Amino acid sequence: MAAGRERRAEAETFTARLKMQWHRARTGLRRSAVDYFRGDGSDWVALAGLLLTIPLIAATTLIDPVWCSPAVLVLPIVAGGLLLRPSSLLGLYAAAATALIVESVRLGPYTEGPSRVTPGIVLVVAACGFFGLLIAQFRSRVGVPWRRGGTMLFDLRERIRVQSKLPKLPMGWHREMALRPAGGQSFSGDFVVAARTNGGRTLEVVLTDVSGKGMDAGSRALLLSGAFGGLLGSLPPHAFLPAANGYLLRQDWDEGFATSIHLVLDLESGDYELYSAGHPPGLQLSAGSGRWEEKASEGPLLGVYDGAQFDPVKGTLRPGDVLMLFTDGLVETSDRDIVEGIDRLTGEADRYVAGGFHGAAWHLIEAVAKDVNDDRALLLICREGPTAQAMR
Repeated sequence: MAAGRERRAEAETFTARLKMQWHRARTGLRRSAVDYFRGDGSDWVALAGLLLTIPLIAATTLIDPVWCSPAVLVLPIVAGGLLLRPSSLLGLYAAAATALIVESVRLGPYTEGPSRVTPGIVLVVAACGFFGLLIAQFRSRVGVPWRRGGTMLFDLRERIRVQSKLPKLPMGWHREMALRPAGGQSFSGDFVVAARTNGGRTLEVVLTDVSGKGMDAGSRALLLSGAFGGLLGSLPPHAFLPAANGYLLRQDWDEGFATSIHLVLDLESGDYELYSAGHPPGLQLSAGSGRWEEKASEGPLLGVYDGAQFDPVKGTLRPGDVLMLFTDGLVETSDRDIVEGIDRLTGEADRYVAGGFHGAAWHLIEAVAKDVNDDRALLLICREGPTAQAMR
């Protein structure tokens, strides 16, 4: 009886140890997989899986080369280029080359029949391996797995969009923003940062155009939008552009300049100040006269020289007035100067005077500069009259 209890205790102990070992192995495997997908862990799991597929593919090719061509070896090679580090990838390539040699010997010379290892297949496998190695080296230099790389770009794009959102305005005001990057890309050198300051009474908006366009300017635009967003509201309005200019100078970029326009609008009185740093002028529509007036203030480009001064131009938005801010990609092209572009923009904008400017920003870009290979941004601030408020 005592011997039976001892045997049960030993069995329970053995079972418990086995369960504990299985739990540790499963936890370690899961942790390794999580670290790998984050780009922090080893790639031995992916390497082992791909190495196992190579003899399986080679055996299937030897059994039925018609349905499983020797060229199928490119599949683990392509997958390795996306999943493995360069050092591990070389080991995978050695295994694939060995399998290709074995297939060539067992199937015989390619001149004796179809479905053999031909020089063309060898070149295709080698070319896929070469480009896979280039991709792996690029990922290794960046330090981000291919899955996380796409996620990171998506996250950066969404952050730019969030930072470009305009705050809600009180009753009687309407604002909208349209941004179209060059070449249909997701990243742009144009961006907007905005905030309501002074207890919500003042709207401050900064529209900036970084040198370059599309993806080339997108990374710098993201960096500047974060910096400008931190400065906006933390400094008096007259000190914002000098601080932004000093920030660009400290970056010491090869293409370090940018244009910017800073709107400071009192939402109770409609009075505003417009500061410009080498940016195209703003346009104000007067509801009384029905005419567009340029609002141009003086100021050099950002990031050109230290100690730059930025003098504002002042104005007032009365009920029915519209203020339009834009970047040069909307009005200036290689075959059209900025004066002609502004005339075309105001001509298209006149069509919205009677019905209101709700939804007009995007349509204006489509009408004025649809096929322009440059970043384009348009900002509309409208002070609605009593008729428009009643319709709402």
